[in-house]
Amino acid sequence: MPYKVRVYINNQVLVPACLVKALGIEGVRYADITIGFKGFTITLEKVKLLRPRQTASRQFTIPKPIRERYGVRPFDEVVVLDIKPYVYTENP
Repeated sequence: MPYKVRVYINNQVLVPACLVKALGIEGVRYADITIGFKGFTITLEKVKLLRPRQTASRQFTIPKPIRERYGVRPFDEVVVLDIKPYVYTENP
């Protein structure tokens, strides 16, 4: 970490298989992800990690409100700063 990547045309970001394996998040469905974009540090909570067929890589979609607020467009470069498995906490 940090990992520089371009945003795909469908507003998704690829997390390569080598990074997924190194972080040990192969079985994780949701994660809290921190990205950097144009000097901003953006935390995305409970992001679904999409799994392409026959590979350990993962993809996640940057939510529309975040894209609109910070001006993230397809082909922009973002920096993935941190990926942590989402931990469900039940409210009392």
